[in-house]
Amino acid sequence: MPSRSPSREQAIPSVWTRPRGGREQPALSREQIVTEAVRLLDTEGIDALSMRKLGNRLGAGATSLYRHVANKDELIELAVDEIYGEIDAPGATDPARWREEAAQCAHSLRGTMLRHPWIASVLGEMGMSYLGPNWMRLSEGLLGVFTSAGFPADEADPAMATLIAYVTGMATSEAAWLTVLARSGQDEQEWVERLWPAAEQAALAYPRLRESYAQQRGKDPRAARERDFQYGLERVLDGLETRLR
Repeated sequence: MPSRSPSREQAIPSVWTRPRGGREQPALSREQIVTEAVRLLDTEGIDALSMRKLGNRLGAGATSLYRHVANKDELIELAVDEIYGEIDAPGATDPARWREEAAQCAHSLRGTMLRHPWIASVLGEMGMSYLGPNWMRLSEGLLGVFTSAGFPADEADPAMATLIAYVTGMATSEAAWLTVLARSGQDEQEWVERLWPAAEQAALAYPRLRESYAQQRGKDPRAARERDFQYGLERVLDGLETRLR
């Protein structure tokens, strides 16, 4: 019988679907690589990330990095899960406080994404991100919230997915906006004030938009984003709560 090769082609390319291979170098661990990658992404953005540049920042060649990650995509997977570790996952769940616990987790997820706005440009490409340990921890906590609240077993997971979809959708738009602001070098209030004349001119033929813009003029844009997020979050939770009645 012919012998099988010990190496098999990876079915789904992801850092989470292959064994962690090789003995790590004491001078450069996977954790060090990921920490520095997040720093680079936070300061320079996703377009600045390369294995060569990261290696230079770590004082090592790109070859040293490939001992720990197969390619840049795997590095980004690890960086994404690293920042997921900042999210406050629900712990012990109280059925009477399920809305409060879900909302607290939602705000923490949004805040984490806004601290690292580069994530908005890669989430759609990180198909295996849900296999990372930090996302697993978050998912387990949220499932505990919904099951303890009384959601049937076959509804707890889609309830969690609905909440996460709302948060990531809103936060992705906000993160893109904050990235534009960062590139402009202006603060949010200044940028919005400069944008108002063009926005109002564009809305001249649309009376409902004109009225809406008039109500928003002069208000703190950051506070408006917070208010809009909270409004949508409450409506999502309202909708989920109807399943418990």
